[in-house]
Amino acid sequence: MTRLCTFALCLAFATTALAADPPQDQRKHTKLGMYATAVEAYEMWRTAPASVFIVDVRTPEEYEFLGHPTMAPNVPVQLWAGNFDAQKKAFPLADNPKFVEAMKQRFKPADTLVLLCRSGHRSVSATHKPAEAGFTNVYSMVDGFEGDKVADKASPDFGKRTKDGWRNSKAP
Repeated sequence: MTRLCTFALCLAFATTALAADPPQDQRKHTKLGMYATAVEAYEMWRTAPASVFIVDVRTPEEYEFLGHPTMAPNVPVQLWAGNFDAQKKAFPLADNPKFVEAMKQRFKPADTLVLLCRSGHRSVSATHKPAEAGFTNVYSMVDGFEGDKVADKASPDFGKRTKDGWRNSKAP
């Protein structure tokens, strides 16, 4: 029994040891202060797939049409409202009223959850909701699925999401 407890503690510390530092972008800071890059999230999951879950919180449309991590279920934190906003040149999103309920149905409060969105912004607000419902190990994937935009105006990739992110990491 002592060996089992020791193993469980080692596993718990091993997954948190992979966690990223807080992002420089203050908008990507969470209440729990738990962060992982796409590469770190994959390693966390690979090390303990029975207790570490990567959860895609993007809309079902993004999940389906842009791709997703093979092991990640889609539990959208927001849904498309349906009408194109010509002024903002975007489809507005509305909070998913069933998000927390869906998280509770799929996961246990002690599970380690790594939430990802497109670029690491929606996952911030998404981490707050399960945390308020009693989940204690909720990470935000800081670089998201598509990664951040290249900021260097001299780069041929300026403005493109080719920096970091799950898709650019070549993880499954």
